[in-house]
Amino acid sequence: MNAQTALIAQHAGLGLAGPIGSFDAYLDRVSRIPVLSREREQELARRFRRHNDLAAARELVLSHLRFVVHIARGYAGYGLPMSDLVQEGNIGLMKAVKRFDPNVGVRLVSFAVHWIRAEIHEHVLRNWRLVKVATTKAQRKLFFNLRRLKKNLSWLSADETRAVAQDLGVSPAEVSEMEQRLSARDLPFDSGNSEAEEEDSYSPAAYLPAPDADPAEQAEAQEWSSTSSEQLSAAMERLDDRSRTILQRRWMSDDKATLHELADEYGVSAERIRQIEAGAITRLRALLPAPA
Repeated sequence: MNAQTALIAQHAGLGLAGPIGSFDAYLDRVSRIPVLSREREQELARRFRRHNDLAAARELVLSHLRFVVHIARGYAGYGLPMSDLVQEGNIGLMKAVKRFDPNVGVRLVSFAVHWIRAEIHEHVLRNWRLVKVATTKAQRKLFFNLRRLKKNLSWLSADETRAVAQDLGVSPAEVSEMEQRLSARDLPFDSGNSEAEEEDSYSPAAYLPAPDADPAEQAEAQEWSSTSSEQLSAAMERLDDRSRTILQRRWMSDDKATLHELADEYGVSAERIRQIEAGAITRLRALLPAPA
């Protein structure tokens, strides 16, 4: 998000234009914002485009937040928090407002749908699995379309695979590969099974050589780990209380807090919490010694 988009977000009073307070309260709030007429939308878009009027941009963003929620609901099946999907979609909306040209003759909602979906797609691909299932443009197209097509299908037959490939403009081999990726699941490195279940354990840890075969390497690793922990603890103590608490709650706790949970506790926006988190991480990097 560039500087101008960030200014729009700040002026809108929603951080990243994401939900403030509880998500239900956010939904209620955006549902009460009136929809703009075509004439009012054109007027606001021209004011922003010609005079960089952030108040006009704010009204354009706020009036379309309900549309972002509608699009985000279509991605509920990926198991990601709806509030995060909405926030990512709102980023796309602000990018669309910045690029919208009222002289083209289309409504903002028609122009913005591409930007909203693009941001949500990126978020889903970053967070759906530990291991990325789609990295190329063709794979991303397959990921979303094939998952939608397979909702009412089991494994695809050869004819179905060819039909899907033709429909999406990819090869049958790419369809089969993505189908396998979608049907796979993340496997824990160490299943943690009890001894009674050990014979049925197929976790990757069962097939790797013991890392402590060399006592000298084990002692060196333990010393390095101990030194690193001490250095990290010392660096954390040099942060202010709020930054330290946010980092601990976000990264060092078993029950990790979300940006919105922390935003509620501190009475600020989710974007402000993210900025504090990023600043604290940057400061920690500066405080920790560089690797030898």
